[in-house]
Amino acid sequence: MRLWIATLSPRRRWRSGSLAMTLWGGGMKKNRLVKIAVACGLAIVALSGAAAWHWTQARLDAPGPHATEIIADFPKGTSVAGIAARLQDAGAIECPLLFRAGAILSGDARRMKAGEYAIAPGASMRMILRQITAGEVLQHQISIAEGLSTHEILALVAATEPLSGIMPPPPPEGSLLPETYNFPRGESRAALIARMQTAQKTLLAKVWAARNAHIPLATPEDALILASIVEKETGIAAERPLIAGVFYNRLRLGMALQSDPTVVYARDKGAPNDAPISRADLAIESPFNTYKQPGLPPAPIANPGHAALEAVLHPGETDALYFVADGNGGHTFAASLDEHNKNVARLRAREKQQKNLSPDK
Repeated sequence: MRLWIATLSPRRRWRSGSLAMTLWGGGMKKNRLVKIAVACGLAIVALSGAAAWHWTQARLDAPGPHATEIIADFPKGTSVAGIAARLQDAGAIECPLLFRAGAILSGDARRMKAGEYAIAPGASMRMILRQITAGEVLQHQISIAEGLSTHEILALVAATEPLSGIMPPPPPEGSLLPETYNFPRGESRAALIARMQTAQKTLLAKVWAARNAHIPLATPEDALILASIVEKETGIAAERPLIAGVFYNRLRLGMALQSDPTVVYARDKGAPNDAPISRADLAIESPFNTYKQPGLPPAPIANPGHAALEAVLHPGETDALYFVADGNGGHTFAASLDEHNKNVARLRAREKQQKNLSPDK
């Protein structure tokens, strides 16, 4: 048997090698094209994602559709979807889905706080998110005027709607500091009353520590009592130290204070009553009636403010022992009973003249 061995000519071998190289090179080119295509696809996806991200951020920072302040309330336990829906219903946002996405992507969804919020006009979704996560809830106010009785203050607190809960037992007279208090919707009435008591206690300790060392008072409670009387005697700030000085002069001499507001308190126990004092009122047997009882009454007759406390603890220098209304909202002071009686006579004459000139006469 013959064995035939086929040999290729150099030209055939070259062509065969060229074919192999062509096939190999073609494969490499195809793989390169695939890689380029994949890279381009990924780049497109990345660019699309980046564009979507920037679009989302721009929308979150865009001004809101509302031109006026919006009040929105989110009860405890409200979900992110619930918050977004409430904001949309209130007109603060237009796309609740985008608001939810922004909350989730930023991590704010886990930090949102319940409460009532005042959304500023045109606030963006990002601003609203920051406000809710920071817990910047709407603050309501209640203003307590100086000289109100505890009875009157409790009536104001009971009638204030954003507060919640039942009224606590009445605190002692004089233990509530008159000022303006901020509170969020839902704060309990008991908590607010407790804050008023803490504020008065803190203030009293502070001003007592800095008192004039020569005043004839033994305790901070005595200062609170006298300040409540001064508070009810005048609403003119400049007169408070002088009236405190008159009362100190009387205490040093053992004279009765003879303060009309103490008689009113003995009669009404702090309840509102505009009736003038009668002779029968002056005769009321009560430890609060300073026409009948010497020295200070046993407790405050109202809730004094900071200025009245300062006046009592830093009284004005005066030799006056008496004062009477001057008919213009202030008082006239006198060092002697004779001078005081003349001041009273002038007041009565003035009142008579005004009554004769009254169109209702």
